[in-house]
Amino acid sequence: MEIPDYKLDIEDLKSKLTMAVDDIQDPGNLGTMLRICDWFGIENLICSKNSYNPKVIQASMGAFLRVKIHYVDLPEFIENYKLTTAQKTYGTFLEGESIYKTKLSKDALFIMGNEGSGISDEITKFLDEKIFIPPYHTTEQHAESLNISVAAAIISSEFRRG
Repeated sequence: MEIPDYKLDIEDLKSKLTMAVDDIQDPGNLGTMLRICDWFGIENLICSKNSYNPKVIQASMGAFLRVKIHYVDLPEFIENYKLTTAQKTYGTFLEGESIYKTKLSKDALFIMGNEGSGISDEITKFLDEKIFIPPYHTTEQHAESLNISVAAAIISSEFRRG
């Protein structure tokens, strides 16, 4: 099966929570993120053009049939999104504000960055807030970061909880 080719109308994203990804490399991560969108009722996943991989279909376990995937020029999309919806944009960063202390908008766009390099500078300039999932480790030796799809699940949950 192929990923359906949906027409993206930014007007349809008003009053909705939307996830975007900036150059996700691993098709397993992107497929899992589709499943996360499906679980949390996020109807649209906006992907930079460099995030495409046909293996995403298998990894999504059918979620690609329920979540609309849009491959776009991400900086152009975010600029148009902000002008059209007037909704907040959030990005995930290691130096952001704790997601547990941030007042999250119910309807917004949140961007997950590349597994190795995070969100690009080209995208960062369009963000309203930088958010971060704080670690709770108790030793000096600990994981450097979370898997991107695990982080997407935690962030999706926090947006829906608020």
